Amino acid sequence: MSTENLPQSPDSPSRKPRVAVVFGGRSSEHGISVVTAGAVLKAIDRTRYDVLPIGITQDGRWALTADEPERMAIAGRRTPSVDQLAESTEGAVVLPVDPADREVVYSEPGSVPKALGEVDVVFPVLHGPYGEDGTLQGLLELSGIPYVGSGVLSSAVGQDKEYMKRVFTSFGLKVGPYLVIRPREWTRDEAAARKRIVDFAGEHGWPLFVKPARAGSSIGITKVDGLSGLDDAVAEAQRHDPKILVEAALRGREIECGVLEFEDGPRASLPAEIPPPDTHAYYDFEAKYIDSTPGVVPAPLTDEETAEVRRLAVEAFDAASCEGLVRADFFLTEDGEFVINEINTMPGFTPISMYPQMWQATGVSYQELVDLLIQAALRRSTGLR
Repeated sequence: MSTENLPQSPDSPSRKPRVAVVFGGRSSEHGISVVTAGAVLKAIDRTRYDVLPIGITQDGRWALTADEPERMAIAGRRTPSVDQLAESTEGAVVLPVDPADREVVYSEPGSVPKALGEVDVVFPVLHGPYGEDGTLQGLLELSGIPYVGSGVLSSAVGQDKEYMKRVFTSFGLKVGPYLVIRPREWTRDEAAARKRIVDFAGEHGWPLFVKPARAGSSIGITKVDGLSGLDDAVAEAQRHDPKILVEAALRGREIECGVLEFEDGPRASLPAEIPPPDTHAYYDFEAKYIDSTPGVVPAPLTDEETAEVRRLAVEAFDAASCEGLVRADFFLTEDGEFVINEINTMPGFTPISMYPQMWQATGVSYQELVDLLIQAALRRSTGLR
């Protein structure tokens, strides 16, 4: 591969900040991450920032990719991949290991490594394990490079639905009934683990939702209406995470709210409602991303309900010590109570995703949203804060 057109390290001390958009990754949400990256790359103001797209392949290689957002869209009901965008099948991008040096290097077998210049901030748009769960954030902390979004602990808590719920409960936020099945439980005594789930259903009723404990984008989730579908649901969840979560179905409306970090602290957007999709059993992956089931923005709530869910969203953001952005998902139950389901520390971020739509309705455009997140990251240092 020729390196003539690679980004160069600028000589001027007054250069524009360089933003590395990192996307893809090893999780089952790889394709959605690529779609998100395309939208972010298209939105970044190139008069204010230099941009370096870096894709992580599904086998973990950090690849230099083309800056071509139009190639990062869903086509024919299929999501794109980093392998389709990589400039080389072997070249790798390497972050610095010295916090005093933010120089990023590109190397290929048989070629002299090429300096790509310093990176001032990373915009990680990875979803799921190996990216959204604190692992990438830890790498960036070691490298001394500021980044968009929550830190190591908050990202890990936001990824693991069990510990997320434990944190929320400790801060007085109401969560729905749930059960955790750890991998060794299912392996050592499958019958006993199954009985725990059946007993849980006996207490809370069918249907149940069986899901990976550490995944997102509604991947690996099954709505189970009875015992006959339970084993298949567990197997599907375990394809994505050996630890699974079983949740009781809550009767009510699905309400989402975005939280964004401003200079004076976090603020909540107008909320959205996710109506039951006509052609899907629930708001699953295909309803979200393939068929683009529309949400209602702003949600048709009373002024009091709107104020309450916005308050609770910021409380959830603070409870998990989040930074940058969060989408908080709630159920508004039939008795008028908000129950928090989960937070996403790097929510779906395409222009049709609910997080940007909620901020658009609140008066912040997609381009402004991207800029505010970059600016918030540039204000923060790495390390303890």
